[in-house]
Amino acid sequence: MREKLAEALKTALKAGDKRRTSTLRLIQAAIQDRDIAQRGAGKGPVTDEDILQILTKMVKQRQESAKAFEDGNRLELAAQEREESVIISEFLPKQMNEDEVREAARKAIAEVGAEGLRDMGRAMNVLKERYPGQMDFGKASGIIKELLQ
Repeated sequence: MREKLAEALKTALKAGDKRRTSTLRLIQAAIQDRDIAQRGAGKGPVTDEDILQILTKMVKQRQESAKAFEDGNRLELAAQEREESVIISEFLPKQMNEDEVREAARKAIAEVGAEGLRDMGRAMNVLKERYPGQMDFGKASGIIKELLQ
């Protein structure tokens, strides 16, 4: 994953794409920050799974910021946030649609033998383990809750 990001940065630099270059540098800075934090905690470098979590968080932040800028009538800043969100999303796996999330949730519930809301955490752990970066776990949580009621 790191190599893929480094190659994308080189390509963006050569092409003179300022927005893409700055966004890729932001991604690398976020990864480096996490590396430093983990080193301080006595852990190894960031894994590809950690990078997916970082990217997912960055996309979510950009989407929230874009909405806030739109609400504040700052459309040019909202557009910039959306552009960054698209660039970051290129490095994430394909997102599952609601039907796919619902089916995955059904399988996870069956696998852990969940019978009620108290088993929701176990089902969510299965989803997080199997589908990192592929679904919005906030929405998945709502779907599991709905299925368990």
